[in-house]
Amino acid sequence: MTLTQAIKRPTLHEELVDRLRNLVVDDTLKPGEKVPEKELCEAFGVSRTPLREALKVLASEGFVVLQANRGARVARVTRQELEDTFPVISRLEQLAGELACAHLEDAGIADIEARHRDMVQAYHARDRQAYFQANQDIHQALIRGAQNEILESHHKLLAGRVRRARFMVNLSDERWAEAIDEHERMMAKLRARDADGLGQLMKLHMMNKFAAHIKAIDAGGDAEPEG
Repeated sequence: MTLTQAIKRPTLHEELVDRLRNLVVDDTLKPGEKVPEKELCEAFGVSRTPLREALKVLASEGFVVLQANRGARVARVTRQELEDTFPVISRLEQLAGELACAHLEDAGIADIEARHRDMVQAYHARDRQAYFQANQDIHQALIRGAQNEILESHHKLLAGRVRRARFMVNLSDERWAEAIDEHERMMAKLRARDADGLGQLMKLHMMNKFAAHIKAIDAGGDAEPEG
């Protein structure tokens, strides 16, 4: 590092992309809904040019669909997208678990354990929003703990595309209980620094989420079957 190295700050473009993405992930902007460009420009205090540039990024990530002369609409989660995405992200999580066991310091593991306790507490309180947030924090901490920038960047893209779907599958009480059990076993493997065991469990955890969401689609849930 040199004294002339600039301090990195999020740009307006990056901030807009993050905010718009979160509006989709949090279901504020719903599947199939037209993106209200005028209202968003007023809310964010920006012109339409940077907003539309941000929408182009979200279109490349699969969050919105750009329509010629008709603005953008929020993309729907399709069965094909989930079938393509979950096997890939499950392998990334498997690798992250293996690497995290090798690279995480004891303090890092203790921090994940604290987040795990928060998640279990939220589960018993039936606080789904708090549970979801703690769950995300745990997975992100394990991804960062892998200390692999390429893995982290690819995981970020795919996790964003399925985050809303991952939240929805936990609405099943049966799946919710199974997810808690899987996390309990994951924590045991992490404490023991069992890299192979944690990696396998993280892969299984993601594929069980996938199976639950496909079941929800087949039952007529929010996500749409392809075609």
